[in-house]
Amino acid sequence: MNKKVLILCTGNSCRSIIAEALINAKLDGISADSSGVRASGKVNPNAKKLLEEKGIWKEEYHSKTLDAVIDNDYDLIVTVCDHANETCPMFPKPIKKIHVGFEDPDGKGFEAFEETYKEIEEILLPRIIEALK
Repeated sequence: MNKKVLILCTGNSCRSIIAEALINAKLDGISADSSGVRASGKVNPNAKKLLEEKGIWKEEYHSKTLDAVIDNDYDLIVTVCDHANETCPMFPKPIKKIHVGFEDPDGKGFEAFEETYKEIEEILLPRIIEALK
């Protein structure tokens, strides 16, 4: 299987970056990009620190707007926050979409990022595998 997934949220600084890294590290045959409806332009330092500790941080991970990925081909779009789900743009081609919401850890302590990572790994990854069958 060689599938491409786009993880979409509002700021593209925490949840979507964590999800992108987890998918790329743990799901064979599935690669991910992430972007934000209104990208913050920076990766949250706690998200980066956590991904570094887990050994799955890559320097190419960065906060980007939809313009950077809108022309890419995807097999699945995943929204991870309610705002992105409500404002998910129309893509040039029909693409399957799923929504799995996670609480935003931004502005909270490091433990909140660890909890978000765990939830994404345990809840989102199996949903993506299921959606791509």
